[in-house]
Amino acid sequence: MTDLTAHLQDYLRLRRALGFQLDYPGHALPTLVSHLEAAGSATITTELAIEWARLPQDVQPLHWAHRLSAARGFARYLQTVDPATEVPPRDVFGARQQRPTPYLWSDADIRRLVVGARQLEPELHAATCEALFGLIAASGMRIGEALKLERRDVDLAGGIVTIRDGKFQRSRLVPVHVSTASALQSYAERRDRLCPNSKSEAFFVSAAGKSLSASSVGDAFVRITTDLGLRTAEVRPRVHDLRHTFAVRTLINWLRNGADVDALMPVLSTYLGHVDPVGTYWYLQASPELMELAAARLDGRFGGRP
Repeated sequence: MTDLTAHLQDYLRLRRALGFQLDYPGHALPTLVSHLEAAGSATITTELAIEWARLPQDVQPLHWAHRLSAARGFARYLQTVDPATEVPPRDVFGARQQRPTPYLWSDADIRRLVVGARQLEPELHAATCEALFGLIAASGMRIGEALKLERRDVDLAGGIVTIRDGKFQRSRLVPVHVSTASALQSYAERRDRLCPNSKSEAFFVSAAGKSLSASSVGDAFVRITTDLGLRTAEVRPRVHDLRHTFAVRTLINWLRNGADVDALMPVLSTYLGHVDPVGTYWYLQASPELMELAAARLDGRFGGRP
């Protein structure tokens, strides 16, 4: 084990002991160490950190910024051990607070996505992707939360999914519609038939019967959306956009039905796992239809335009 690898392990262990999950840094930073060692550097330099951050091609600058942010955290720790360590500056890529515009899915395109998942090979991979994408679209769950679900977390009889240690270490109960519970029941039966000897406790499993990886899901999603013609050079749907779509559709339905959105917003925030409704209100910007309904609601409240 090299010194850099040992320091990285110490850094991750310390931060996790303080309550940070560090899923992304834990995955990305070992490749930074490999990059530094390949360059013959015994510590982090600004030049090498930026070079490493830019390695992925065909991605948004925000992705590079996330990588550099992970490197900055490790560099700050390493500097206490090795004063020669350089901490890369902030905002190198000018994308610190940017949020990508979500792709809002139509009902028809969600059905096409699910049908497209059925065409994947092998059969268990197809069944898993179909059920996974369907659950996210029907519940607004985060992809990371869905991938971490264990069999004990999915109460098919009661229609309740338990999210344990989600974002910000928050746990919550997610009620799902009876049709969603039925689809999950069908998947569980098919999963156990196709892979009866799986030793994994994960609810969603890979073709090998192991925990499902985010990369395999991402690869399948890109393939399906490309084959369906939904993915172009200008339009790049993400799995996370299914969550945005769920939130927007919920708000649209409330506004159409004359519901008290202000009173219900904390309910939606809790369901989605947001810290407070401020994060949920951002979805108001995401849809022209939603903005039009919100504007009409304000006109009605204040007596219309002069």
